[in-house]
Amino acid sequence: MAFVGLSLILVAISCVGQVPGDKQKELAAHIKRAADYLRDKRPDLAISEFQAAVAIDPENVEAQGNVGVLLFFQGRPAEAIPHFRAALKLHAGMARIEGLLGIAEQRTSDFASARKDLEAAFPLIGDRKFKIEVGLDLVGIDTQTNDRDAAAEVIVQLRKAYPDDAEVLYAAYRTYTDLAGESMLMLSLAAPDSAQMHQLIAHEESKQGNTNGAIKHYREAIQINPRLPGVHFELAELLHTSLDANIKKDAEQEYRAALSANPEDVKTECRLAEIDAQKGDIAQAFAEYSRAAELEPADTDAKLGLAKTLIEMNQPDKALTLLEQTVQLEPTNALAHYRLGTLYRKLGRLEEAQREVELYKKYREMKDKLRAIYKELQIQPNEIRNDEPDEK
Repeated sequence: MAFVGLSLILVAISCVGQVPGDKQKELAAHIKRAADYLRDKRPDLAISEFQAAVAIDPENVEAQGNVGVLLFFQGRPAEAIPHFRAALKLHAGMARIEGLLGIAEQRTSDFASARKDLEAAFPLIGDRKFKIEVGLDLVGIDTQTNDRDAAAEVIVQLRKAYPDDAEVLYAAYRTYTDLAGESMLMLSLAAPDSAQMHQLIAHEESKQGNTNGAIKHYREAIQINPRLPGVHFELAELLHTSLDANIKKDAEQEYRAALSANPEDVKTECRLAEIDAQKGDIAQAFAEYSRAAELEPADTDAKLGLAKTLIEMNQPDKALTLLEQTVQLEPTNALAHYRLGTLYRKLGRLEEAQREVELYKKYREMKDKLRAIYKELQIQPNEIRNDEPDEK
């Protein structure tokens, strides 16, 4: 943690212990000199003044808390801990002090105490930077002690509060990756021949670009349990990427099996509508897109597909309403802006059409940049083949 403005961290509580009258002036003088040294950016000299104040009045919260803070930022966490604890004993509920105490305890390898104090301080801290640091330190302790479920609970809170913070997002990625690995190991030990294990292996094969291996395991999972949630849709998604027309037909069969298993699956309904539209069956595509939009009114894929179908059915007014709703629900959807701009132009609304075209270009450029980044991470999948290699 970098040394930040002392006005944001140092304790400033008027809470003076019972000291004799002749010591009151001496106590006040030490605290004043400490404040002067801090204004002069001499925290090293301020420490000795606060320490002198603590020697006169151990129950002075201001002195105890501030000497703890200064020692902490001087890289002396072990020395800071007793002062933090004394300050909190005298005045409970100081979230900053308790957070710093937890960090100091972590740095001195007292992980049990650190977790207790960080957990207590975390929900009470308002400062963004400090809250993130306390939260991530808490995640680090939970990870180190293999309590990944607890780490994930903290990550959920951090992501909700700071959804655009790079540190938080990276910690989320690491935490969820660790959880996935742990779950994979536990499943392989608990049920190595289960349908779920084959489905998991299929996921991993697909991530590695081994699409044929993934399909093999999906089919083995289906053979064990044809009602396994999600398995038909996941297999269909892979099959649908093939360049082989016959395999694409297999994808349609799997989509229909997925819809049979879950009649309210909006994604599957949209996929089938897309396939029927490509085959020229506009009436069937309209029925499927309509049902998907009815099942989930906020689903932008359903609205976008239904709008395209309505345009082909020469019903631009209805399509316009759907496209306008789509860009409101998902403002970064480049395709929605493009189709809305095209429709505005057909309707003679040229100024609005130009605005939508500019938004399309903006979000398309953003997605192209993201695609370039992801391309560096992706493994290109193998083309799906009908002929599986012989088992050896």
